[in-house]
Amino acid sequence: MAKLIISRNGQVEQQIQLSKERMTLGRHPRNDIVLTHPAVSAEHAAIVTILDDSFLEDLHSTNGTFVNGHRIGKHFLQHQDVIAMAKFQLDFVADGIRPLAAAQPVLAEISILNGANAGKHVALTKPQTTLGRAGVQVVVIHRHPDFYTITHTEGEVAPLLNGTALDPRSAERLSHGDVIDLSGTTLAFRIA
Repeated sequence: MAKLIISRNGQVEQQIQLSKERMTLGRHPRNDIVLTHPAVSAEHAAIVTILDDSFLEDLHSTNGTFVNGHRIGKHFLQHQDVIAMAKFQLDFVADGIRPLAAAQPVLAEISILNGANAGKHVALTKPQTTLGRAGVQVVVIHRHPDFYTITHTEGEVAPLLNGTALDPRSAERLSHGDVIDLSGTTLAFRIA
């Protein structure tokens, strides 16, 4: 599990494990990582960790977030990156151990293949992920320990799975590479 080593004026103040998928950094006490300094914004930045990858995003802070001396908006963190916020230095240490790996033996995602959101990915990490538009067409993807299923839950017209209409009375097991047509939006199911 990756961690941050936080120091100020050369003195290490704390080490924080990146144990949650999204962790916020800032001056306000509600943040996961609190950095008490007037030059740190109330909600300064966030780190999102998906599998082995961590991404740092500046949350429109007043004084900016810097990685290895460069101001960033979003940044893919790599081992030994040095993050600067006000008087704080945060050293990113990646150890290659996935957070919650034991609890998530099979991980998958949906890739959007067409339309305005083409190229985007939706990680299927929750027990249920709902996709579609209410009143038009909705499916629910259920995450089981070793596989995923898809169920048509709403809409007059059934969505298609590999060209075949889904039966609203049953759940279909998904396989890597399956193509879902949801109200004209084409999605691909992929096991990570």
